Amino acid sequence: MLVVSISLFLLPRRIQYPATLLLIVSIIIFSGQVALQAFSSTNPVHISFIRLFGDEIFLVIDQISAFFILVINLTMLTGILYAKGYLKPYLPGKSKKALALHYFNFVWLHISMLLVCMLRDGLSFLIVWELMSFTSFFLVIFESEKASTIKYGIQYLIQMHIGFAFLLVAFLISGMITGEPVGFESLEKYFSEQAVFPLFLLFFVGFGIKAGFIPFHTWLPHAHPAAPSHVSGIMSGVMIKMGIYGIIRVLTFIHTDLLAIGIFLLIISFISGVIGVILAIVQHDIKKLLAYHSIENIGIIGLGIGVGVIGMATENFTLATLGLAGGFLHILNHSLFKSLLFYTAGNIYRQTHTRNIEMLGGLIKKMPKTAFFFLLGSVAISGLPPFNGFISEFLIYLGMFKELHTGDLMLSLLLLGGIVGLVLIGGLAIYCFTKVFSVVFLGNPRSNQTEKAKEVEGSMFISKYIIGFFIVFIGLLPVLILKPLAGVVSVFVTDVSALTAIAPSLQGITISLSIFILVIAALWLVRKWVTKTKPIETGPTWGCGYTGANPAVHQYTATSYADYIGNLAKYITGTRKHFKPIEKDEIFPAPRKFETHSSDVFEDYLVSKPSGKLLKFLDRIAVFQTGNIQHYLLYAIVFMILILVLTILNLV
Repeated sequence: MLVVSISLFLLPRRIQYPATLLLIVSIIIFSGQVALQAFSSTNPVHISFIRLFGDEIFLVIDQISAFFILVINLTMLTGILYAKGYLKPYLPGKSKKALALHYFNFVWLHISMLLVCMLRDGLSFLIVWELMSFTSFFLVIFESEKASTIKYGIQYLIQMHIGFAFLLVAFLISGMITGEPVGFESLEKYFSEQAVFPLFLLFFVGFGIKAGFIPFHTWLPHAHPAAPSHVSGIMSGVMIKMGIYGIIRVLTFIHTDLLAIGIFLLIISFISGVIGVILAIVQHDIKKLLAYHSIENIGIIGLGIGVGVIGMATENFTLATLGLAGGFLHILNHSLFKSLLFYTAGNIYRQTHTRNIEMLGGLIKKMPKTAFFFLLGSVAISGLPPFNGFISEFLIYLGMFKELHTGDLMLSLLLLGGIVGLVLIGGLAIYCFTKVFSVVFLGNPRSNQTEKAKEVEGSMFISKYIIGFFIVFIGLLPVLILKPLAGVVSVFVTDVSALTAIAPSLQGITISLSIFILVIAALWLVRKWVTKTKPIETGPTWGCGYTGANPAVHQYTATSYADYIGNLAKYITGTRKHFKPIEKDEIFPAPRKFETHSSDVFEDYLVSKPSGKLLKFLDRIAVFQTGNIQHYLLYAIVFMILILVLTILNLV
């Protein structure tokens, strides 16, 4: 595979994309067969992989690995299909080597993510974990001619290495204390003999940085907008889920202190979900908004897993089964609707050359297919029927509501908090996407760029049709996914009968949603029949009784729509308004300018301020860099004298 992928650098430009597509499809076929084999087997599939320093390394694929492999493959397939059309405007300005490098890293990001899900040996796992970070870094900086892209790419790489350091320390501690080879297999013995929570916390920080849990998320809102849209869809759709995979894999070896871990996951997921969606609401950059929504959905996944772990701790199989099933299903669902939203955002950026929501408007007339798929993704991510996001959140809700009557006050309070959190997250998500869709697609164009926009070519919709099919399929026929979900959950819970028990409820949902869709279709047909013989006139969007000269001024803006949330959570969003107020005696006001800016409080205190202080310190000590060779020789002499003195005093 390495030799074949390197050959991309030697191929003609016109062959590079088809060769990459062929490579991706080949990887999907091979790994998909192994994943399906693992799904149909009660025991993990072992494949001899390589001899590393004399030790044989095995690929181990159980049902959890198989589930993530299928999610990775589906998103990588839609990503490479979308990339063909999205990259077309970049082709004249990019050299053959630059394109080959992009495709090469695309292939190896795919391979590295698959290997992350298959390897249990600590050294080999960390190697492919690093490979995943490096390949995604090169994909992020595709537009390397932009200084901001390089800046955010380096910021991403630094934070990934901080996470790597936490993982390395965690693996080393478990290996040193147990005396077993470093890796996941040594965790079983460690967690059975030592305190569980401290080591789990190290793993959680290492994997949580990749997943984007708050406050470890600060790389995510910058890397996603900097990357090309097909890369953003993959990073948000599946790459951040590798952090979730790591947390889940560690949990498979923990059998004690599960209640404390479950409560911890529930609390930090609640915080991530609520703050993530609040920060999304106040954004002007459409891709940055979607990036913050990834944090929100990581919070929903964490809520499901946290509820499941609490159920395992209290031996409540219904709670454990439904919580984990909802969490796992939301991993798949989020990979679908989030990649769809990033691809449609890519359509908008390609045709308007702006990601600023305030500069858009009226695109439903210019780009109707893009508007349809963005609306589909918006409804799905908001957890509304009849689409897939509703089903995964329904499973988590159902598990919590079913067990509220257990009589355990502490458990009831925890579940009530989880329900409130999920309700709050869902409501704010609807608030956010009504803002985005209405400002971007409805009303009149707010700029010349929007007025000249037109729909993208048909090839860029192939991936959207595939994703749309799965979104509708899971939403309308959730019963068909119960068996695969039961197989994944059975790794944690021996009794998964709760999933079988809810089959009638899901069938009722299918019937209700089918009737709803048929009623809508019938009304549409009646309308079409009634208007068949009547003339249809088109005109400008209604101006609410007044059509202003400047649509950009006389329409609702994204800022005004989000103003209430921005003021309510100003200490989180850091919203700042820049304008000159009109004085009382100013009869004829001069032209005014009004702008708002928001900042991430966590980024300010965890990244910006510390790095700013570090740069100031480096500037101060830069005085020693004089460029005079005599000074440098003096530094060496002083250093040797210092070492000599410390040695005489037995201090070194």
